[in-house]
Amino acid sequence: MSREKRPAHDSFGSTQLVKRAKSDANLGGSSAVTVANGSAQNGALIKAGGRTSSLVSPVMELIGHTGEVFAARFDPTGQFIASGSMDRSILLWRTSGVCENHGVLTGHKQAVLDLHWSRDSKVLFSASADMQLASWDVETGERIRRHPGHEEVINCMDVSKRGAEMLVSGSDDGCIGIWDPRTKEAISYIVTDFPITAMALSEAGNELFTGGIDNDIKVWDLRKQAVVYTLLGHTDTVTSLQISPDNQSLLSNSHDSTVRTWDIRPFAPADRHVRTYDGAPTGQERNLLKASWDSKGEKIAAGSGDQSVAIWDVRTGKILNKLPGHRGAVNDVRFSPRDEPIVLTASSDRTLMLGELGK
Repeated sequence: MSREKRPAHDSFGSTQLVKRAKSDANLGGSSAVTVANGSAQNGALIKAGGRTSSLVSPVMELIGHTGEVFAARFDPTGQFIASGSMDRSILLWRTSGVCENHGVLTGHKQAVLDLHWSRDSKVLFSASADMQLASWDVETGERIRRHPGHEEVINCMDVSKRGAEMLVSGSDDGCIGIWDPRTKEAISYIVTDFPITAMALSEAGNELFTGGIDNDIKVWDLRKQAVVYTLLGHTDTVTSLQISPDNQSLLSNSHDSTVRTWDIRPFAPADRHVRTYDGAPTGQERNLLKASWDSKGEKIAAGSGDQSVAIWDVRTGKILNKLPGHRGAVNDVRFSPRDEPIVLTASSDRTLMLGELGK
């Protein structure tokens, strides 16, 4: 899956990439709204309102990967994007202007399945099917360190939100890895009975939420390395987990084609399930589709096997948008951390899209 490369000015490892702004008819941007079940055919779009973001076009399509794109992340400032793919590469993009690609990180030997930025936006952490984590200097493009130790595909990872930087990883080998990114080897492993497919680290860093092929969400006390309680309700593999901005709720997605929210406050009721959101089917590919919160905790979005993105109002459960445009399963979706209504999507069609939401 190698490809020809050529140097570009003022960038490291830059490849020959093409970006273009898509027309309004491809995604539900600010100048268009989707007619889900109306008289318009094939999810046609109708003009509505004006621009709501600083994007050059209401929808920007980012082209450059040669394989399915499994992960996409804004950095904490919202100015940069990293994307990981089946093609084994990580591409770096600018959010503003024409969303130029300004770097490529290579070194993984298999697909890149998950990504997280450091808090200062200077380091990128990656998880791969090659059974290794890696850390990268995004300014130089150099790999800082490899972290071997898992014995199967690493599906997911997370990074501590405060205090000393710590990584956690989840693998098909059933182990949870705990890492200090300054050292090569893991600090410790927690052995579980099933492959780990999703995880989220609490704000304080003392609790870890994991999901796997046993359909359950387990809450771990990392100090004791023991399960504190379990969230039951999904009927198929849990594919993603993310904690809300206020740290009171957990968002989960599953192959049962439902997205759910859970009350994770210390003294919550025994039944912690809050709401179920429908409208994002898993599809036949059965990739680990991800769901995410917006920066205010008022909306959630999930990628879908039907080539669209569903966005819901958290409180009411109502679908606010059903965004078309991709030609393959949407594997990842993220809201911009900046105060702009921008959504980033990554798809099996090998592309990413940046689209602005309507008012």
